[in-house]
Amino acid sequence: MRRDGFVYASVPLVLACSLILVCGDLIAAPNIIVILADDLGYGDLSSYGAKDLQSPNIDQLVSSGIRFDNFYANCPVCSPTRASLLTGRYPELVGVPGVIRTHAENSWGYLDPNAVMLPEVLQRAGYHTAIVGKWHLGLETPSLPNERGFQRFYGYLGDMMDDYYDHLRHGINYMRRQKAEVDPEGHATDLFTAWACEYIQQQSAQDSPFFLYLPYNAPHTPIQPPQAWFEKVKQREKGISDQRARLVALIEHLDTGVGQVMATLRETGVAENTLVIFTSDNGGQLSVGANNGSLRDGKQSMYEGGIKVPCCAVWPSKISPGTRSDRMAVTMDLFPTICDVAGGEIDHVIDGRSILSTLIGREEPEEERDLFFHRREGGQQYGGLTINALRRGDWKLLQNSPFAPLELYNLKLDPLEEHDLASENRGKFNELSAALRVQIQRGGAVPWQPPARRDAERADK
Repeated sequence: MRRDGFVYASVPLVLACSLILVCGDLIAAPNIIVILADDLGYGDLSSYGAKDLQSPNIDQLVSSGIRFDNFYANCPVCSPTRASLLTGRYPELVGVPGVIRTHAENSWGYLDPNAVMLPEVLQRAGYHTAIVGKWHLGLETPSLPNERGFQRFYGYLGDMMDDYYDHLRHGINYMRRQKAEVDPEGHATDLFTAWACEYIQQQSAQDSPFFLYLPYNAPHTPIQPPQAWFEKVKQREKGISDQRARLVALIEHLDTGVGQVMATLRETGVAENTLVIFTSDNGGQLSVGANNGSLRDGKQSMYEGGIKVPCCAVWPSKISPGTRSDRMAVTMDLFPTICDVAGGEIDHVIDGRSILSTLIGREEPEEERDLFFHRREGGQQYGGLTINALRRGDWKLLQNSPFAPLELYNLKLDPLEEHDLASENRGKFNELSAALRVQIQRGGAVPWQPPARRDAERADK
């Protein structure tokens, strides 16, 4: 429900930590897995139209549950979307307007220590919580996964790996098992898959349900599939470029990992009572050969190719196989949805809205709302300033450079964003730009640099 312009989620209570109410039905609390691909384009699954790529395992997820045709990432880059998934908030409102990186002068976010995290809510609902894979929301205390609600962390703290096999970034090892630095052998995708399967095997023998957040690095740069996978794609797809073949191979390798996770769920007997959600943190990177379908542009861009992403959910006996939805949803909506499913109580302000009714086929009228997209970035291209977008119904206002004017599109009439209506429809332009400014003010009130850095700068003065 809404109070004072904000959204407070109303969710069912946990019953004996093992039974929950879902739309009036009393069921065993399900396990929950969120699989997040990194830079997977809207058109880079065969189920989403790719002709030169085979993704049978993810395609099986799509066909076994519900596919969303209008699902958006909260940001066209990594850290902000991840912050939204785990807090249910716009990323700038929890201190993550941009990418968190190793070097302070090029890091554009600091996860609010007071932000309520999804695994914290789920722990209170009786869940064991784990993250396996890429964290990318902080490199040190108090922003480490084990300090933010995850009882287990096997994965990678940083933004990207410079090599999928040595797992280093700027010569630094960010690979961890819990808080201990580790140096395992193998391709990162294979390691994360193995660790996820290990966790499922362990938790399937326990009485309490589990929440597994599985954010892979793939298919983020460097585009580094195992050599045998690259050669297989080159042999199969006649005329494909080496660049495209490497990306296809990296995605197909990821797809096999997803298949192994799903097979482990079946082998351990918990598949029937597990909700699996699959999506991507932003659109595909065009410069490395990504395919975003017919959408304009890609990663880093506020055009549709940068923020519209594949998404599906599978929950046997609860989500009807082969269903599709054109409901407009965004990454931060997964927070209240998962809490609804788990029986987790939300008693704080969030921005996301539960889409559980859509998942289980009990459609309710979609409440109108504005969707905002925000990114702060450095370098000469951005200069530490922001780019933004606003989606209101069929209308979209956006700015892809802080030094360029806002553009206005009607996506119903112009889904490819080819005809800027900013000059032709000043009434709509003024209406949306005023709403966007209010959201920018909200974000401007939230610190996005660590207190130690801010204090040091004040001391220098």
